[in-house]
Amino acid sequence: MTAAPLPFTLDRSILIGAPRATVFSFFTDSSRWASWWGAGSTIDPVVGGQVYIRHPNGIEAGGTVFEIEASGRIVFSYGFASGVPMPLGASPVTISCESEADATRVKLHHAHADEAARDEHVQGWRYQLSLFANVVAGVIHSGAAERVDTWFAAWAEPDAAAREAMLSGAAVPEVQFRDQYSCVDGMAELLPHIAAAQRFMPGLRLKRDGDVRHCQGTVVANWTAVSGDGTLRGRGMNVFHMAPDGRISAATGLWG
Repeated sequence: MTAAPLPFTLDRSILIGAPRATVFSFFTDSSRWASWWGAGSTIDPVVGGQVYIRHPNGIEAGGTVFEIEASGRIVFSYGFASGVPMPLGASPVTISCESEADATRVKLHHAHADEAARDEHVQGWRYQLSLFANVVAGVIHSGAAERVDTWFAAWAEPDAAAREAMLSGAAVPEVQFRDQYSCVDGMAELLPHIAAAQRFMPGLRLKRDGDVRHCQGTVVANWTAVSGDGTLRGRGMNVFHMAPDGRISAATGLWG
């Protein structure tokens, strides 16, 4: 690492809805490191370990780990195998992961000897950290389809205890629900609301129609509403917001 501080710096901060330990694991596990850089990328998460990046377009970069702390901080050198815009290991990168409420604040500091190289990396890091946020969210919410299916099934579950158990596994206690007929906050309000829906719309069932779509904790799922005799009663879409523990924190239903 260069002894004197480099004159041009780039700082970026993003918030990811995931626990700090999960976020930092993408800097300490080569398979997770590769998931947001490119196949074949590796990292040896020890002081003196090598950092290797192979972008999907074949461009290679890398450096050496200078510092790493289990609390969520890593410092490594960075540069390009081609030597452009800087040679291997020529610029230090510091990344820290700090818990913020139930999410993680990721802070990046990248120092450069050259102003043009620094400017070139502004969009590069904006893009790369966006990919990073998505792959972390993909791990946290890998069970989104199952949670959504449980949510829909609970609306037709006649047994109150079973319904509560289903929803407690799929949603947080503070879950919010909004649709044309609903404006309820919390499980204590949602459970009797579903019981009333079953009373006034007996036999109605919701079923997911197609794959869920997910981006950084927001999940979209189409559904059909079918009466007890199998008659189609309607179609719609739910937008779910997922908590960092993978459960549903809010749902909005759109009919039609």
